[in-house]
Amino acid sequence: MADQTREHTGGLAGVTDEDARAVEQVAGLLRGAAPLGVAFSGGVDSSVLLALAARALGPDSVLAVLGVSPSLAADERTAAHRVAGYIGVRVVEVTTHEGERPAYIANGPDRCFHCKDELFTRISDEVAAAHGLAAVAYGENADDVARPDRPGSRAAAAHRVLKPLADAGLDKAAVRRVARALGLPSADKPAAPCLASRIPHFTEVTPGRLSQIERAEQALRGLGFTDCRVRHHGDTARIELPVPEIARAVGEELRERVLDAVRGAGFRTVTVDLAGIRSGAFTLPLVARSEA
Repeated sequence: MADQTREHTGGLAGVTDEDARAVEQVAGLLRGAAPLGVAFSGGVDSSVLLALAARALGPDSVLAVLGVSPSLAADERTAAHRVAGYIGVRVVEVTTHEGERPAYIANGPDRCFHCKDELFTRISDEVAAAHGLAAVAYGENADDVARPDRPGSRAAAAHRVLKPLADAGLDKAAVRRVARALGLPSADKPAAPCLASRIPHFTEVTPGRLSQIERAEQALRGLGFTDCRVRHHGDTARIELPVPEIARAVGEELRERVLDAVRGAGFRTVTVDLAGIRSGAFTLPLVARSEA
């Protein structure tokens, strides 16, 4: 029975027939796109896209393109290389300069547009011709398409970047299931938006602030908080954790160590947000007010 199930799901155990059909659709969408460049971060979405592209086109016909800038944490950079190595696809790093763009530094709700526009421009200018790429794809999923706080998708559309996961109807839950079926190291990796997402809109994005956030989050991970975000409010750090982890962070055993860890990154005041981790915490309220 297990072998029959695997046959019906394209050789992937643990996925639904619907997921398997979507995986086959991704392969169809990528047909003729080799050599393909995948905008790769090491997160679960881009990892699944990279793996499915390697299955469909062959690993030698796929290139993982990793944008490197102060907004990418060193731990994330290392993890991305590890995932690509597991998949068997070569990584090319491209240095992005979004930090030199005034609109990015100003950090309005459209900051992600300027970041993605910089990435896709660099890929077009520095990677596509050098490696003979026929197309570029990125890991937007079907849930991302429905969100109003994803201005980076406008940049992708402007650069004609493919979004096969979204077009095949793979949402976040399905992407996780496919990642587990593929055995990807990033299958259960928490979402890790760029470090700039921790800075409130209209507060400038600077290398110093990004470095503070990175050091604070790295220190918290060293205490065992693998899913954490440190929101930058000047001298104050607001820690977001999964709700079940909040009690541990403020309990007597770890409270002082958490305090020292985050103060060591240059913050004077350390708070823990009782609401827990919230995706789009800074952008969604502004988008909602704009729509209203």
